[in-house]
Amino acid sequence: MTSASPRAAIVGRRRLALILLCFVQFMLVLDDTVVSVALPSVRDDLGFSTAGLAWVVNAYFLAFGGLLLLFGRVADLLGRRRVFLCGVALFGAASLACGLAQEPWQLVAGRFAQGAGAAMAGPAALSLITLLFPGTEERAKALGIWGGIAGLGATMGLVISGVLTDLTSWRWIFLINLPVAVLALVLLPRVVAESRATRRTRLDVPGAVLGTGAVVSLVYGFLQAGESGWGDVAFVGPLLLAVALAVAFLVVESRTAEPLVPLSFLAFRPRAVANGMTLLFSAAFYAMAFLLMIHLQTVLGYGPLEAGVAYLPYGAGILVGLWLSSRAVLRFGMRRTLVVSFLISSAGLLLLSGVAPSDSYASGVLPGLLVTSLGCGLSLPALTVAAVTGTTEENAGLGSAVFSSVQQVGGAVGLAVLVTLAVQRSDALTDSIGPSLAATEGFSFALIVAAVLLAFGSAFIAALLGGRRSESGVDTSEPPAQHG
Repeated sequence: MTSASPRAAIVGRRRLALILLCFVQFMLVLDDTVVSVALPSVRDDLGFSTAGLAWVVNAYFLAFGGLLLLFGRVADLLGRRRVFLCGVALFGAASLACGLAQEPWQLVAGRFAQGAGAAMAGPAALSLITLLFPGTEERAKALGIWGGIAGLGATMGLVISGVLTDLTSWRWIFLINLPVAVLALVLLPRVVAESRATRRTRLDVPGAVLGTGAVVSLVYGFLQAGESGWGDVAFVGPLLLAVALAVAFLVVESRTAEPLVPLSFLAFRPRAVANGMTLLFSAAFYAMAFLLMIHLQTVLGYGPLEAGVAYLPYGAGILVGLWLSSRAVLRFGMRRTLVVSFLISSAGLLLLSGVAPSDSYASGVLPGLLVTSLGCGLSLPALTVAAVTGTTEENAGLGSAVFSSVQQVGGAVGLAVLVTLAVQRSDALTDSIGPSLAATEGFSFALIVAAVLLAFGSAFIAALLGGRRSESGVDTSEPPAQHG
């Protein structure tokens, strides 16, 4: 009994730590999408212009996606628990500021501060989980839960936004973050020890500036494309700047003794493929969630509460996929799991693309929603495991930051590109077939493009993610041999 008791206490602390970190991750990802349904109410209350309203979403994307790499490395050097707690504290304070905002600039500033807090807490949380669960099987399960919660948070943001906006006030979509932040700040130091890279190095300031600048420029450019068009200088200028900064970043990193992102880290195949596919995956799913919410309200005539409730089966499908994902990775291997999950997601998007104005929820929306959510739940945990494969005490924060940054950049790019394609398609057809059918055609076209991207991704995974066992022992292609 005496030997089992300390072991049980350790297991209990790790489980509580995982629960707390997952709750925080849910909160961080939730705020990617939570404002979508509430934007009309925010505009009416605070007096936003149409262009200004876009920054309620864009400010969060810019800060979150742009600062992730920097804070991921800072967490490795200064302490992951410390940086995580600072990020949660900043996020909670910024959420309070957003909920109390009386002027447009106050809300935009609060959203930027939220994104900065999320950039601090997100990669630190993932690296803490990676180190808390070092075994192959337990790490796969823990990261499976974490990745699934991230996917659920992105979807439930739309549900919660619709419910709170309809029943109370848009301000509560921010204020509900406060209890989670306080709980994490109080309990996490009791169950998670501090960890940092054992070898003390200097922070690569030029790499941090160039890498952060490239990501911010890329995200900003694609977000501007949705407002100004593909040929406008507001898109082309930031895109060219992002390319120039990215090239400079690679040159600096290849010549620096202690680089922010070692090129060998990016060259490890499972991580490289996982991050590349996460870019496609996030682009497709962030855009799908946004487009479907707009389609439900503007074409099918749903109110905010109805649209939010309509998304509930999506959350259930993600939970089922989450439950299956870690088991599938361990039994069939990373490659097979991801290939199948991407194909399921692609099929679900094709089903959703066929939703017409006359369709009922049960026959039109629900089938595609369930298939898509199952594929999402299967994909995210497996992508998470692959993206941090081989990370150690020295670079766990870096691996987490790269993966999280790719998610945010993919979401921003997907929203800008696919939403712009939908709008352009609708505008071209409005005069000939009417606004309702034109909006449906635009929605359908964008989701078909997203489905093609995921089908391409499955082929890419099948070709490149194979034959090599990761440093952590997870086979990225074939399942382990079965012994009688």
